[in-house]
Amino acid sequence: MEIGYPGIFLLMLLEGMLLPIPSEVVMAFGGFLVVNGYLHSVFGIPAIVLVVLSGTVGNVAGAVIAYYIGRYGGLKFIDRYGRYLFINQSSVQRAQMFFDRYGALSVFLTRLLPIFRTFISIPAGVARMDVRTFVTYTFAGTLIWDIMLVYVGYTLGRNWENSLPFFDLLTYAVGILFAGILAYWLYKLLKKKTAAARFQSGEP
Repeated sequence: MEIGYPGIFLLMLLEGMLLPIPSEVVMAFGGFLVVNGYLHSVFGIPAIVLVVLSGTVGNVAGAVIAYYIGRYGGLKFIDRYGRYLFINQSSVQRAQMFFDRYGALSVFLTRLLPIFRTFISIPAGVARMDVRTFVTYTFAGTLIWDIMLVYVGYTLGRNWENSLPFFDLLTYAVGILFAGILAYWLYKLLKKKTAAARFQSGEP
């Protein structure tokens, strides 16, 4: 129970840097700590607010580090050092496709989705997205995500672990949804290329 605000900040920073630290566990557990009196207000700021801010600021800081990894290291960095971060190029490339399609908005949207919420930072860096815009969208999306997780942990109290199967199910659902979107996108791309090839060859 000695995790405290610095511990929450550090764990969420590591998650933002693409390390396999589940924010679902960290922030829901933070809500549990608050409701059971293990964390207290500081300078009059309620403990539940401090938990949300610690996690959000930590995650944004980690995301900025990942952004600059993408900006200056790119996919070559992932090829060389990705195994030490437990990530691979295919994961980043899938996030890159999402970024290419939805642009800056994807940074906000993916912060609300398991799996992709951290990977989007590197494509944003590779694309040299304006860092202030990146931080703004990242903070907004992460804040909403963290509030939801802390609320779940706070509401369930000692039964906070009961929420984990739900987030596992959400992860699978998002994965299936993304696979469907990817399949549809590939179908449209293939159809477009086939039509272009027929036009060039003079086929009806």
